[in-house]
Amino acid sequence: MKAFPIPVVSFGPDAPADDEALDYLPLPKDMDTYQPPALPEPEALKLRPAAQAALAAVLDALQAVAEQTPAPGTTPFTRAVPLNHLAAEDRALIHQVLGEGEASARVAPDADGVEVHIQESLFAGVWRVVTTQGDTCLDDRVEVGAVPQVLRDVARADALDPPAPWRGALPPGVQNAPLLVDEVRDHSRRWQPGQVPQVVNLSLLPVTPEDIAYLDHLLGTGRITVLSRGYGNCRITNTRLPHGWRVVYYNGMDTVILNSVEVVDVPEAALAAPEDLSDSHARLADVLNWLHEAA
Repeated sequence: MKAFPIPVVSFGPDAPADDEALDYLPLPKDMDTYQPPALPEPEALKLRPAAQAALAAVLDALQAVAEQTPAPGTTPFTRAVPLNHLAAEDRALIHQVLGEGEASARVAPDADGVEVHIQESLFAGVWRVVTTQGDTCLDDRVEVGAVPQVLRDVARADALDPPAPWRGALPPGVQNAPLLVDEVRDHSRRWQPGQVPQVVNLSLLPVTPEDIAYLDHLLGTGRITVLSRGYGNCRITNTRLPHGWRVVYYNGMDTVILNSVEVVDVPEAALAAPEDLSDSHARLADVLNWLHEAA
């Protein structure tokens, strides 16, 4: 009789102990989910009429922005509600009602030291935009729209200062990056508003770490950083090419799962969708109605 070619392993309470244990990949443990804002007491809002007026203006801005139908190839408009004239207590109350959402952004200081901090509220498409110079607040506002206009403006300004071309031999380890740089530059020259994004997915290409470093050096790094949190994280930075962005996704363990270059007005991951704006209008209306009725 021939020996059976596959060893037989028995299972059950009488089976011999096995030293080998199952080794699973660790799973993500953290995930950001929607949390309703911790609303103030209705009486507190009733005592702050300026805060009430600002929140009502935000609601009106949401309706106007959600109902717009921009022409193809044009940029959707945004609406701003200034907060500079409000007392600190009014601004704190507005911040409490709006809360803090998943997305935030920063525009690094320019030559004059002016920087911008942006925080999306719990209502998608409603952004708190604060411009500072050192310890001085130059502007404080709530801006309603797919993305604050300042990000488009800064990306356009950064593209006016393109990186210098590479001179000399390629650095060691660089293999395919020169071709990728040429491809991205070609997309940048051809892309027009209204066209679909042009995406170069570096995760699917045979590139070395040196290729990535070389590509980033040749594309340049702008002043914008956008972080979007959720199931994992997305980090978006602008390059110094027109319409050029670096978009990197991480899983819950901060491992890169998608590394790409996008040629587009603003990457979709940074935008509030039209349906998000409509939903935010309905939810904010419910919150303000409840606060007014309970007061």
